[in-house]
Amino acid sequence: MATKKITPKERAIKKEIKRLNDLFKDLEENKKSASEGLIQEAAFMRATLADLKEDINKNGVIDEMEQGDYSILRESPAVKTYNTMIQRYTTVMKELLSLFPKDVPVVEDDGFDAFVMNR
Repeated sequence: MATKKITPKERAIKKEIKRLNDLFKDLEENKKSASEGLIQEAAFMRATLADLKEDINKNGVIDEMEQGDYSILRESPAVKTYNTMIQRYTTVMKELLSLFPKDVPVVEDDGFDAFVMNR
């Protein structure tokens, strides 16, 4: 029985899932289970964004499209996909980060109240 070869993208996804799981390991159990799907999607999008970025760097942002006897220049499909996906990735990451507890800002005592009260 042959073992399936893991692609670089699958390896990147697994690595990102591990990174995000480590980041969110201290969440409450109910929030942790809610985060699982978002983590999977964020990992996929991050790996895909890296692939798209590599394609854009290699082939540029402008694509030449043949139209019969002539050709037109247009935005590369990779750029369109990258721009759409980066927005979705940002939204997913914001959603994940919102699962962290909100820290109540601590007002630092500058000693002024104590000074006034002791006068």
